[in-house]
Amino acid sequence: MMLSEKSISFDDRLAQLVSVLFHPLLMPVYGLLIIFTCPALYGYLPFQVKKIMLFIVIINNVLIPLMMITYFRFRNLISTWTIDDRRERILPLVITTFFYSFTVYLIYRFHIPLFIKSFIICATALVLAVTIINFWFRISLHATGCGAITALVMVLSVRMQIPLTWLLIIVILVSGLVMSSRLWLKAHTPPEIWTGFFLGSVGSLLYLGLV
Repeated sequence: MMLSEKSISFDDRLAQLVSVLFHPLLMPVYGLLIIFTCPALYGYLPFQVKKIMLFIVIINNVLIPLMMITYFRFRNLISTWTIDDRRERILPLVITTFFYSFTVYLIYRFHIPLFIKSFIICATALVLAVTIINFWFRISLHATGCGAITALVMVLSVRMQIPLTWLLIIVILVSGLVMSSRLWLKAHTPPEIWTGFFLGSVGSLLYLGLV
């Protein structure tokens, strides 16, 4: 729901800021940053490789979809910047899935650990799943991204046998803040929020845990 300028309170602005800072398109970037900086084997990749991978993800998964949304808004193909209408989400989601898939194609050309490639594949699979579900149900993309990042930290901690307790606590608290913000803005209902978090967390746990 878009709030009129006069009705926007401090709490509304804070909730909007949280929604922007943890936008679903940014979650793969945050996920890679967690993988690259945590005290695990994956963190010791050459800096040049990390930089190239982040560059690819930022271009394909963030900037191009954002430009696409701007174009759709300019052409009135979507009625709001937040794409509140479920039917209006279909085309942006389909195109976003395509660019996520292109990222998978590019990333697979690098000689990097399979787990990192699997994280990119998992993110793409989640976008595809959300796209399909969106034909019938307006699932929360924010919550899906939060669930995926939470699962990523859990899997990293178990696989690498390193304590990531504080990072996990931070991720859980941020996820709660993001989902609460979406509810506060009336952008989603509780079922839409929890369905998204369940899809992101369980889907990522199953896929990344089996890699």
